[in-house]
Amino acid sequence: MESLWKLAYLLEPASLTLFATAIFVTFASASRALDHGKEMERNLDFSEASITLDRSQALMIPLASSCSLLLMFYLFSSVSQLITAFTAVASTSALYFCLSPCMACARSQFGLMDPLVSRCCSKSFTRSQGLLLFLCIMVVAAWLVTGHWLLNNILGICICIAFVSHVRLPNIKICALLLVCLFMYDIFWVFFSERFFGANVMVSVATQKASNPVHKVATSLSLPGLQLITKKLELPVKLVFPRNLMGGQVITGSGGGEYMMLGLGDMAIPGMLLALVLCFDHRKSRDIPIPLEKTSTKRSTYFWWALSGYAIGLVIALSAGILTQSPQPALLYLVPSTLGPVIFLSWRRYELWELWDGACSVSNEKSHSMEP
Repeated sequence: MESLWKLAYLLEPASLTLFATAIFVTFASASRALDHGKEMERNLDFSEASITLDRSQALMIPLASSCSLLLMFYLFSSVSQLITAFTAVASTSALYFCLSPCMACARSQFGLMDPLVSRCCSKSFTRSQGLLLFLCIMVVAAWLVTGHWLLNNILGICICIAFVSHVRLPNIKICALLLVCLFMYDIFWVFFSERFFGANVMVSVATQKASNPVHKVATSLSLPGLQLITKKLELPVKLVFPRNLMGGQVITGSGGGEYMMLGLGDMAIPGMLLALVLCFDHRKSRDIPIPLEKTSTKRSTYFWWALSGYAIGLVIALSAGILTQSPQPALLYLVPSTLGPVIFLSWRRYELWELWDGACSVSNEKSHSMEP
């Protein structure tokens, strides 16, 4: 009975905020991926074509992730500044990608002129794009200076959305292969890595902070305001929420550490599945001539069932962490709760083989057309 009372910690502001943010990020990632595919199809912009994973690439992702994890575990202190610099560039690009539709919407809404500034690599560069790029650089610079957790989360969310929009799954067969491999990857590195490497590799990498190259440059140049620049940074590869989010006291027994964390992979990988089924729902609603009200109630089910399964799996993962007082591999709960409902529902509707072979043929043809 006492264990059940511990689940009340799920109602902490940090837990609720993490849960709501993760749901929003997976929803936004899938929606932006669908919109990005429509933009490519409408504009015939092959330079922005997405990468569609095949079987060998799906198998290589867990292996490459394991190698990267070990590299970070053993050599992180040596390469942390280089990783921070690379992350800053990637964050700027991801933030620009996520805010571009907002800028375009504002231009069309208010009828703003957008004169051409220059051309670079056969692509036009307008004034609004220049202003947006400047804004993104300023946000990343603010993160480098302050290291604030809110800026870290904003950049992490943008990286997740950009990743799901550009790296796609062609069908449920490749999706299931990738998710099962990452399912085992997550379990091994969280539960069993300590037996082989003397420490929990996943937790060690997730909790260590990177050296800030901006602080090092400011120190070497003896710049004023050095005390305002943070020495260490949380990299935007995870969402972090302080347990005293509302300024109160941390509840004893609610878990170790002063932050609640969720890795970007725990949102991006399920987000790829949601993007796949959302694309399938969209194609079916476009191809099958049935009334709109029936389309919205029937064909949106794959996406909403997968999103509901993600929410359930995330609650179970958070509950397991609270009850066991130990880190949990979130994909242990998220993979069955998202992939299971989609496969079961498609089997019930006799659409499993259609999903199995390919859910979004237009995007696949478009991305494969880039190959020589």
